Amino acid sequence: MGFPLKLFLFVYELKITTFAQFKNNFNRRKIVKLMNKIISKTNFSKNVVSIEIEAPRIAKARKAGHFVIVRADKNGERIPLTISSANIEKGTVTLVIQKVGVSSRKLASLEVGDTVSDIVGPLGQATHVANVGTVLACGGGVGVAPLLPIVEAMKKAGNRVITIIAARTRELIILEEQMKAYSDELLIMTDDGSFGTKGLITEGMEAVIAREKVNQVIVIGPAIMMKFAALTTKKYDIPTIASLNTIMVDGTGMCGACRITVGGKTQFVCVDGPEFDAHQVDFDEMMLRLSGYREFEKQAEEEYFKGN
Repeated sequence: MGFPLKLFLFVYELKITTFAQFKNNFNRRKIVKLMNKIISKTNFSKNVVSIEIEAPRIAKARKAGHFVIVRADKNGERIPLTISSANIEKGTVTLVIQKVGVSSRKLASLEVGDTVSDIVGPLGQATHVANVGTVLACGGGVGVAPLLPIVEAMKKAGNRVITIIAARTRELIILEEQMKAYSDELLIMTDDGSFGTKGLITEGMEAVIAREKVNQVIVIGPAIMMKFAALTTKKYDIPTIASLNTIMVDGTGMCGACRITVGGKTQFVCVDGPEFDAHQVDFDEMMLRLSGYREFEKQAEEEYFKGN
């Protein structure tokens, strides 16, 4: 089979009608694969770190909502991580990592001067940013990291931005100062009341919605948090976007692990998202899928600790 025929079949299967459209889609993604050095690292808590990586072309091309795929070493697993921030002048992107498995622990263990084996991106669909009025941005746990560039973009688009960040306890609150810089108002919620207001993020949402008109809500965090945040805003018929980046595995649409149901139709988070209409997402199905590899992850972690 010749190259032109292979290309035709590839384009046909992707339902791309013209080569020009294929080329435009490829250029828009600007996929880059480089070996990149870590130039700074911040430890937010025992299990959450931030690393700033040299990736000039990704830094220039990325938009709010985009993610990258990272491998800590040549034998490492691919990890999709949403870009928390980028500095075009320095040519860097910043990623926030929570130590939840072997691959994330390997990545989080790297220090300034070390390099990651691979970083590919930007990937995914960028956040739709528009001046809609008042935006309520809600982030739980490490979900605050991917929320940051969205808050920044929404503020720069002329919106009034009210941000709520939440966690179980004070030490798990991250990026407070960075969020303040782009928020008209910042509310902090902790489950135990050790910082900010005691309560769940949905309680903070209810308080804001009760006092003023909210035109759009954006939620990022654990699946259970996003589910109840969506149920909260659905009562008031407020358009709500949820970023489902936590379920991604391969990040390119090939593995199918991030299949979700949105409005009764199957979607792939890494290709069609990661952001979707939260009122249409089947969160119960998503939570079941998130537990699919739990036993394998547990075994891998046990072996990792034995060897370290």
